[in-house]
Amino acid sequence: MSKAERTQETRERILTAACAVIAEVGFEKIRMRMVAERAQVSTALLHYHFETREKLFDEAMRHSFQQTGTELERDAGAVPAAVTLARIVHSMLPTDAELRQDWKLWQELWVRALRDPSAHELTLDLYEQLHVWVAEAIRRGIGAGEFAPCDVDAVSTLVLALCDGFGIRLMLADPRLTVAAAEAAIWGTIAPALGTPPAFPAL
Repeated sequence: MSKAERTQETRERILTAACAVIAEVGFEKIRMRMVAERAQVSTALLHYHFETREKLFDEAMRHSFQQTGTELERDAGAVPAAVTLARIVHSMLPTDAELRQDWKLWQELWVRALRDPSAHELTLDLYEQLHVWVAEAIRRGIGAGEFAPCDVDAVSTLVLALCDGFGIRLMLADPRLTVAAAEAAIWGTIAPALGTPPAFPAL
């Protein structure tokens, strides 16, 4: 392994550890030492890569976001656009332990964004990337004849809003809501605009 590869591996290990620790204790309680111990690196090495906990948090958010996107994009061109869009919806809800951790990070970011300009900018940037991600799937479906022509930006905004709303209730373990019910409600809401059957596609 080259020096550059070792550096990248260490950086990713730190970011993975940071995501876990922030999700467990919250940003306000996190200490750089806690992340260093989880990543099994020295505090000095951690500070070499990330000077402040704010910088570490921002990079951890981007790391978490990119990991989810990479997983979903691997075979996106080999499946129907409806399946790709349904997978995106599924990934934007706390549907498993890893995504619940991602949601905890998002909730920490929302709180910070209300008070911190840098966090506010990061939040808007990540939402823009989510919007593009959803919009591209819809446009691919329209181009392939799977979806009816529609206001892509409006439907994409609706998808994000629905996922946020249902996601919060799922994180709170609302007994009146299940993941399947949330997915069905989201798809049933956007299906008329897409001209697609209202049943949530099989993933």
